[in-house]
Amino acid sequence: MKLFKISLFAVAISAVMASCGSGAAIVATPIQNIDANPLKITPLTDAQLKHWPAMDMVKDTVPGMSVDKAYSEIIKNRKGETVIVGVIDSGVDIEHEDLKNVIWTNPGEIAGNGIDDDKNGFIDDIHGWNFLGDIVEENMEYVRIIRKLKPKYEGKSESSISAADRKEYALYQKAQAEYEKESGEVTMNKARYEQIISQLKPTHQAMAEKLGKADYTKEDLAAIKNPSPQEQQQIAMLNQMLNFADSVPEVLEELEGGMKYFNTRLDSNFNMTKDFRGVLGDNPDDITDNIYGDNNVSGPDPKKEDAKHGTHVAGIIAAQRNNGIGMDGVANNVKILVVRAVSNGDEYDKDVALGIRYAVDNGAKVLNTSFGKYYSPHADWVYDAIKYAASKDVLIVNAAGNDGLDLDTVNVYPNDQIDNGPEMADSFLTVGALNFKYGSEMVANFSNYGKINVDVFAPGVKIWATTPLNTYEFLQGTSMAAPEVAGVAAMIRSYYPNLSAKQVKQILMDSGLSTNTEVVLGDEASNTESFTNISKSGKMVNMYNALIMADKMSK
Repeated sequence: MKLFKISLFAVAISAVMASCGSGAAIVATPIQNIDANPLKITPLTDAQLKHWPAMDMVKDTVPGMSVDKAYSEIIKNRKGETVIVGVIDSGVDIEHEDLKNVIWTNPGEIAGNGIDDDKNGFIDDIHGWNFLGDIVEENMEYVRIIRKLKPKYEGKSESSISAADRKEYALYQKAQAEYEKESGEVTMNKARYEQIISQLKPTHQAMAEKLGKADYTKEDLAAIKNPSPQEQQQIAMLNQMLNFADSVPEVLEELEGGMKYFNTRLDSNFNMTKDFRGVLGDNPDDITDNIYGDNNVSGPDPKKEDAKHGTHVAGIIAAQRNNGIGMDGVANNVKILVVRAVSNGDEYDKDVALGIRYAVDNGAKVLNTSFGKYYSPHADWVYDAIKYAASKDVLIVNAAGNDGLDLDTVNVYPNDQIDNGPEMADSFLTVGALNFKYGSEMVANFSNYGKINVDVFAPGVKIWATTPLNTYEFLQGTSMAAPEVAGVAAMIRSYYPNLSAKQVKQILMDSGLSTNTEVVLGDEASNTESFTNISKSGKMVNMYNALIMADKMSK
């Protein structure tokens, strides 16, 4: 995906603008030849895990982005320009202690006066816009397709379908098969979890009473003298559970979290009767019906649980650095513009398209799109928005997805090309996820990949970042890898504002680190490939190298 030929040293551009404050040219040697590095043997400490994306491959032998090295050796005291980064996601807790000082404020609006001061159609859009209103849960796209087409095609055979309707009928059949497969798997997994919980809870309670504590270990279980046959069975089960966590209460918490997830999917994602969209009052099939929603970019939940994903993404990009609390985002000089357009289900193409345009029109120079789906009825609206962003010199950093698939064999949306065809824009970058284990396990077992349709890789496993109500958690996914790269992109645009979005994209691809290591893909030991062959660049993003290349290109 996204290949264009450009000579990095043949770009004729004027000297670095004084306003970017970059000062003297960077004199530094890019990181290279990492295949000679030894593999890290000792496990990461808790502190290292919370910080590993910022670590350095050579020094730390983990595939971080050399963020610390970049700040200490390149950024130093240089001053950059403020860059607006649009986070199109589930919402952001804009009052979070580590984010409140980096949230964008619309200079054209007066807060709370109920007037569209800047006359863009959105009243009091102070920190962005919420295209979902009070919607939290939503259907999968294939469920919406089935519900829409079922009256027309239910019970009909292909031979009875007219030639004009064959394509639509095939879509209906495909959606139906997807629904049956996915809902069947969730129903089966829910039953398994219920069975495990029903056996584990009383077993754990009995053992906790016997040992006088709930956080017993395998050693505690092994020290039980002369266990009865019943206790032997209990010990065997509990030992098995302790392979998955440090304590049985943690296992139960994970299992109950899984049950909540399965129930949500069955009640909302697969719900064939409820139209969640109706409360907005818009027509989701009419892109011109474009003023709806509200300005509550954190979402309707007082606990802001539905904004966890977006809050985490925003923190990875720009959590306030060096304030002594929480964690440091990748980028300084950033303001986060929030677009709430992603529900707990599949996003609507209309919301994504309008969200992109809204962020672009309000000055964002980098957009992060950490979401995706495999059906897109109005993909053309999103393609047009992507082209619009490109025309306005905006870089879109997109998550590759978490199904362990080769994206060269399947379409996932949003993207900027159809069926491996030509790109629609030259400023759309798709990111796969890295694990912190350098070597054969370096690619996250869930990450999608693709020589044509994935551009780069970046840290995406066990990423520590902001979550609602002044909390912090480890989350993982290509959803986390994309904002790592968006943060690096924002740094380039901050310190080298004369570089275009197209150039920034090429820098991110060309300056990364590469390795010939054979990596396992899709969590299948038999599915291996050289790391150089699973993305267009064959590289992992490195902020230190990127800034060196940006400095050279900007001259």
